[in-house]
Amino acid sequence: MKTLLWGALPYVALALLVAGLAWRWRYDKYGWTTRSSEMYESRLLGIASPLFHYGILFVLAGHLLGLFVPASWTDAIGVSEHSYHLLSLFSGTLAGVLALAGIAMLLYRRRFRAPVFRATTANDKTMYLFLTAALVLGMWSKLAHSSLSGGYDYRGSIALWARSLFTLQPDTGRMEGVPVLYQVHAVVGMALLAMVPYTRLVHAFSAPVQYVFRPYLVYRSRDPRLLGARAERPGWRRIGG
Repeated sequence: MKTLLWGALPYVALALLVAGLAWRWRYDKYGWTTRSSEMYESRLLGIASPLFHYGILFVLAGHLLGLFVPASWTDAIGVSEHSYHLLSLFSGTLAGVLALAGIAMLLYRRRFRAPVFRATTANDKTMYLFLTAALVLGMWSKLAHSSLSGGYDYRGSIALWARSLFTLQPDTGRMEGVPVLYQVHAVVGMALLAMVPYTRLVHAFSAPVQYVFRPYLVYRSRDPRLLGARAERPGWRRIGG
């Protein structure tokens, strides 16, 4: 089981992610969207969407920092282990609260706004289940194993395992003794990563880079001196009798 969860599952999730992205780009390029439901309801969405997106961005940034930046690097710039712990605890909790508040409002909107509920698919429900579970488990594991004076040192276990995956020699022994909540959070996180290309979460990989370099759209007004005078008429009136 240790080999399956910490030695094989990460690569299976990564393979499904890459293969799914390639398949969507090749065969479903025009379906690479969030399937926005703004046209059905926009007031709640205008509050919930920024909360969730900013929260989840900070959550992801915290994971990248905690898993892939070695403790020796933060020590080198003068950040002590205790200072890092407090920063991780408070900023991570704030980011998690924002993301959870946003997703709670999104779920409320989908359930209690009839047009949005009718547009919700089984795929959406499964995605929301795993996304909510990942966020709740992450918050739960962090708060259950932390205090102001200290907490579980995941940088000495989980982070070393995560970095070993990139060497294609996963150090599964690093996950021994890791609290169960952290282990379940990691498994749900890998499952969610594998699901990304097959759900609306695929839009996370869409960056409108070409928008910056697109040509300007030039709008010209009608100049009667050049085009001649034209009688004013409603836009719906037939032309030519």
